[in-house]
Amino acid sequence: MEEVVNKELEYRFDCKPDFGLITVQIPSGDKLKVEASAMATMDTNIEMKTKVKGGLSRFFSGESIFINEFEAKNGAGQIQIAPGAPGDVEHVLLNDETIYLQSSAFVASALSVDVDAKFQGIKRGFFSGESLFLIKCSGNGDLWFNSYGGIIEIDVEDGYVVDTGHIVAFTESLNYDIYSVGGYKSLFFSGEGLVCRFSGRGKIWIQTRKIAPFVNWINPFRPRKNNN
Repeated sequence: MEEVVNKELEYRFDCKPDFGLITVQIPSGDKLKVEASAMATMDTNIEMKTKVKGGLSRFFSGESIFINEFEAKNGAGQIQIAPGAPGDVEHVLLNDETIYLQSSAFVASALSVDVDAKFQGIKRGFFSGESLFLIKCSGNGDLWFNSYGGIIEIDVEDGYVVDTGHIVAFTESLNYDIYSVGGYKSLFFSGEGLVCRFSGRGKIWIQTRKIAPFVNWINPFRPRKNNN
């Protein structure tokens, strides 16, 4: 168990890094934005309202177009948040900053953080094999996101290369482009996918696993229907 207190909200991580659970103390009268279906438990004095956020851009990003707002009434309240993916959770305190998340990585944020979807372009989105949209989180306040697998934070001083399936988040200060390692022959036969080449100075958060290889690994063990 890891106890963390920052100048914005008091929170705690449990079960890191395998099945991360986030516990947040919401001050009286304050609100917390939480991804739809992520609330696990909450105190009885917390009220929930569902709002539409981001419209079609969030829908196409793979995120729900609905975000739930939880408000503590008549005193502080505690909420526990359980992300959908079996993996790690991380926290960043934004200070007039912007962080981009891969689709489905957003978990929760302070009300002061603006959460929207950003179109990353046909080339970057289509050829990366990931969503055409990123989740753009900007402003001031707490931000929580999750991964499939553990999360590792990397400081980028000049440039860095990451497999597109391992990217969780990165700071706005970084530029990036998508390309194949070793050309198209390697793309189809090496077992390696497309990679993202970052340039500039900033931070990247990567996940230690990616979903596609796990699906390929588990596929032979799936029950087969006998048509005879």
